[in-house]
Parts: sequence; C-alpha cells; structure tokens
Amino acid sequence: MNGQPPEPVYSLAFDPRALNDLLAAPGDVRDVALSRLQDAVTGRRHGQELTGTLAGFRKIYLDSARWRMVYGLRPAPEGASHRSEVFVVALRPRAQYEIYKVVADRLGIAHRPLSALAHAARSRSPQAIAHPFRAPGLPGLPGALPPSPVLRHPRGATP
Repeated sequence: MNGQPPEPVYSLAFDPRALNDLLAAPGDVRDVALSRLQDAVTGRRHGQELTGTLAGFRKIYLDSARWRMVYGLRPAPEGASHRSEVFVVALRPRAQYEIYKVVADRLGIAHRPLSALAHAARSRSPQAIAHPFRAPGLPGLPGALPPSPVLRHPRGATP
C-alpha cells in the first residue's frame, strides 16, 4: 500500500431525502455512514443483500443494531466517470423495520402486508367458492360441506 486511499469503482448518488437523513443523524452515526460509504464506493465492502420486495438493494449496519443505511447499485448516468453508482435510498433507525418501510415508499414499491405463503394460507380455497354448501345447524360457516351419506354394504352390513 502506498498510503493513498483506494480509487473509487462506483459513483455516489443520494436520494435527496437520504441526504437529509444523513444530516439529521447523530454525529457518530454520520461518521460511520460516511466511512462505510467510502468502503462501498471503492468496492472494499458491500452491504448484506435484502430480500423480498427490496431484493436488489443492500443494507449496511451503522452501529450495533439500531441504524441502517440502504443503497442499491445502478447504472450511472451517461457521461459519468463510472459505469455504475451507489445510490443511497435511506439512512434511518431500524426500529420496527421503519427504514425498510421508508425505502419501499421512496422507491414507490407497494407493500404486501403478508408474505406470499401467509397470503396463500389465509385466502379462500377455490373449492369452497365453487361448492358453497352449508352444513345443517351451522348456517354461518361458508364453504362447509354437507354430511356425507352413510354407505351401506349390499348385504346390509356397514363397512
């Protein structure tokens, strides 16, 4: 090493609201954020990949467990000195997943209140809709099937 900082491999861009987040953050969090951004821009550090509706974005921990920064790598504008840029979307406390809600709102991503699996488990079965029988004595349960008839053996004995 020659003592010089590494050359950036990405440009840096901020959502204007993320810049406000950075300026409003406590001084120690802001210092860590700037240091981690330098690492991201030089390619020395990449945040952990997010999943679900925020797939393609990354998060960086700014202190032990409270503050996060979310960014994405995207193509840089034409004429930029680099082909890709680190685009910072938000820098917020993690409390009750606030940062992830803010990121989705800033990006215009609609929230799914449930995971796809939970949504499927809570939805009505197509068979229940196609056969809207009600069991006798239970008028309030849609989709309940009527009792099945008792099958009799041809010789009179029940199976």
